[in-house]
Amino acid sequence: MVTESLRKPYRVTMPMVVLVLLVPVYLFIPLAAHRAPHVPALSLDDRVPLQPAWVLVYGSLYLFLILLPVFVVRQDEHIRRTVYAYLTVWIAAYVCFFFYPTVAPRADETVVGEGFVLWGLRFLYSADPPYNCFPSLHVAHSFVSALSSYRVHRGVGIGASACAFVVGLSTLFTKQHYILDVVAGFVLAYVAYVLFLRKTCRRDVPELDRRVAPALALVVIGIVVLCFAFYAVLYVLGVEV
Repeated sequence: MVTESLRKPYRVTMPMVVLVLLVPVYLFIPLAAHRAPHVPALSLDDRVPLQPAWVLVYGSLYLFLILLPVFVVRQDEHIRRTVYAYLTVWIAAYVCFFFYPTVAPRADETVVGEGFVLWGLRFLYSADPPYNCFPSLHVAHSFVSALSSYRVHRGVGIGASACAFVVGLSTLFTKQHYILDVVAGFVLAYVAYVLFLRKTCRRDVPELDRRVAPALALVVIGIVVLCFAFYAVLYVLGVEV
């Protein structure tokens, strides 16, 4: 049944291409903003400690949520609405980044120490510049993925929503975001859900796609495990970041 579902053609559309082209723009917005970065911190943010082990949660669950809709969402109209929801959060976030530039709560970007966890945190800090925090695109993107999957299969969607919530927590414990960033990311995702995804009906999903959704979610988990195994090999080989 899983292979039968995956055999369905997955059309690449212009909105998908636009979405992919928008991603690298993320790196250039701080250069174009020409404004001093803001710090949207609450007093509660100071009580959230840096906990490097959360980088494993951050990386694994976010990758899972990026891939999940690609496997679970199979209907053309649902795919179209999901892409529009993604475009909404990305474009709205970019506007915020440009007019309200922010800097991440990294007290010290130099991560000293040995071990896979600290190696992973150094990799995260080197790959993701400490800007463009409000709203959190990681949180917004994660919840759009989860809510889109929810319109296919209730159980998968609830599980994915729990993962998205934990992604939000992980951005705090890795000092990638402030609490307000996370809240704003969730609100942005919910607005996109209301605009584009809430009208999709689970009853319109073919029975086959609904039944194989949990199995496809397990396939995505397997891909995430393989990715982490690859990074573990890099670490063992002594590849520096």
